[in-house]
Amino acid sequence: MTEPRTVADAILSNKRRTTRREQFLTEMDQVIPWATVEALVEPHYPKAGRGRRPLPMATMLRIYFLQQWFNLSDPQAEDLLYDSESMRRFAQIDLLHDTVPDETTIGKFRHLLEARQLTARMFDAVKALLEERKLLLKAGTIVDATIIGAPSSTKHATKTRDPELRQTKTGNQWYFGMKVHVGTDRRGVIHAITTTDAATADLTQLPHVLHGQETTRHGDKAYYKAEDKRQWELSGGRYLVNKSGKRTDYWDAIHRTRSRIRAMVEHPFHTIKRLWGFTTVRYRGLAKKTARVYALCTLANLFRLRHRLRPQGTSCRRVRRDRPKWADVAP
Repeated sequence: MTEPRTVADAILSNKRRTTRREQFLTEMDQVIPWATVEALVEPHYPKAGRGRRPLPMATMLRIYFLQQWFNLSDPQAEDLLYDSESMRRFAQIDLLHDTVPDETTIGKFRHLLEARQLTARMFDAVKALLEERKLLLKAGTIVDATIIGAPSSTKHATKTRDPELRQTKTGNQWYFGMKVHVGTDRRGVIHAITTTDAATADLTQLPHVLHGQETTRHGDKAYYKAEDKRQWELSGGRYLVNKSGKRTDYWDAIHRTRSRIRAMVEHPFHTIKRLWGFTTVRYRGLAKKTARVYALCTLANLFRLRHRLRPQGTSCRRVRRDRPKWADVAP
């Protein structure tokens, strides 16, 4: 977070309690490799010249990340920058000296990241950083997929659903939307991503979520294939995918043991869908959705490893106000 530049900033920086939002933003500010990420965007960002001077690229990138964490549309992001002091400080905006970008400017920056596929490059850069820090395990891969819903209503201007999405049935429930397929290590750190419509079978995306160096493969029954099992074990690997077919007490016990490891793949889904609210797509077109998925998975990896990535000597522990003495006195 930036240093206070006004009297109001100084007063807020000296308050005795840190909110959960401020703690979260401070932690993420410490672990995001800003120099690496900004270097990817800088060659494509508009330069000062004729016309209106562009806003600082670092500010726009920080606002984009705020949109991912708090599930904000472009207008919502603009409103909250006026409303939330902690968000302004993270975005390095001072209302007395700086311009708050409007929703059109925020949308244009998002379109730039989507058109240049910069979020995918951010994901690869952060993955390389984790490999360098030895925080990404290569021995085994856990594969899984999750459905992200999309509005199925046609009551709008085009009167059509997103043509790139399809529906699928899980249990007795129908879902219309997309699927996010991921491969993670045994600690739930994502190393591979692919996206499809919801009707695509999980097994078809298996080659895209393996990195090729794993010796152990984990997955649920959707990824089981007898021929794959035979080929994998012939190459010396361990095939720990849950077996499809008739249930028995013997195989139920084996599946429970395997699922203790396989469950780690659900942790990044929990972060993305439950903590950050990505349960319904916001944009039309699979390319725009995929760009957001890459951004969310990049930030989820950093969030899950924030305590290991945080610089030495820094702390984000919440500071609580001391309980006043009169609170213990009965009225």
